[in-house]
Amino acid sequence: MLSRLKMIATGFAAVAITTLAAIGPAEAANRDKAFFEGVQGQWTGPGEIVAGKYKGTKFTCTLAGSSDNNGSGMTLDGSCRVGIFKQPMKATIRSAGRTYKGKFLDGAEGKGLDIVSGNVTGQKIVVGITRAKLNGAMIARLQGKNTMTVTISVKVDNTMVPVIGMNLNRETDEIAVGSVD
Repeated sequence: MLSRLKMIATGFAAVAITTLAAIGPAEAANRDKAFFEGVQGQWTGPGEIVAGKYKGTKFTCTLAGSSDNNGSGMTLDGSCRVGIFKQPMKATIRSAGRTYKGKFLDGAEGKGLDIVSGNVTGQKIVVGITRAKLNGAMIARLQGKNTMTVTISVKVDNTMVPVIGMNLNRETDEIAVGSVD
């Protein structure tokens, strides 16, 4: 079970990293800042491993998103659970010149992943992840104010194969108010 969670953690790391697109630095920084700020808050939701040895394994994640004060990076911190097993999850990215660098858990030198590249386009981020011979990508898309979908893929030969999918919802403090007739 813990190895399943480690696989989830490895893929999730990619949510956090971006590099600047081939546009002006100020425009790119503002675009990236808007995305990072959109990830702030508490997120929960289900996921599933959709390929590989653990295909069909379902899990639930609870994550807190925060952005740097200057909008140059972000952190997602929390945990994912499979049955009674709980695995910490943490991804951090920071601006590094014209790109972003980061890590998931303790990085590729430990039990995690390095976040090495990426691009923000509107409400979507695509990031590169690596660990030893594993290369992959993660796509996180904000869909409206309170929904985020995440897909993690790994490179097999020359093909990107989706292995993990997640649907996260922002926890809100909004209370429905109505009347009784």
